[in-house]
Amino acid sequence: MTIQPAAMTAAPTGQPAGRYDRTTIALHWLTAGLVVTLFLLAEGWGFVPRDIRKAGQSLHISLGLLLTVVLIARLAWRGTQGRRLPPATGGLQHLAAKAAHHALYLLLAAQVVLGFLFRWAQGEPFQFFGLFDVPAAFAPDHDLADTIGGLHDYVAWTIIILAGLHAAAALLHHYALRDGVLRRMLPG
Repeated sequence: MTIQPAAMTAAPTGQPAGRYDRTTIALHWLTAGLVVTLFLLAEGWGFVPRDIRKAGQSLHISLGLLLTVVLIARLAWRGTQGRRLPPATGGLQHLAAKAAHHALYLLLAAQVVLGFLFRWAQGEPFQFFGLFDVPAAFAPDHDLADTIGGLHDYVAWTIIILAGLHAAAALLHHYALRDGVLRRMLPG
């Protein structure tokens, strides 16, 4: 007989069985909101006047720094305190879901790194909501900035497509299969 860790078997006080803990849920939805907002800002600033574009870029940088903190917190929480639930599905569905989750984490981490490298390669300072500057790690290199900027854009689109598939799968489980998968991550 194997003994399962408490995080696998029992809900913390005040948590319904079969649901993730409040912190995991909050970090999930905060990540999703930041990713969508960052993507929309980046895709939209080509359609606005230069002064508004600069403000949008500044907001994009600050939210990207916030995403960095949220991603680190999410990974730390998942690795230490986050509630682990048994797989909602089996077989290929389970493997696909696990692969998609790991890919999203990897792509988000890569995107954060690319964002820092891109800004440093541009040689432009960046700030967190005007509160503090993030110092440059190396001298500007505009050719490198072009390459990293292209990668940053490519990874952004990959994240959005994969996250869209993730959301579509959750909605399929909720409305077609009615198996409670989506409810595991819904707040309230």
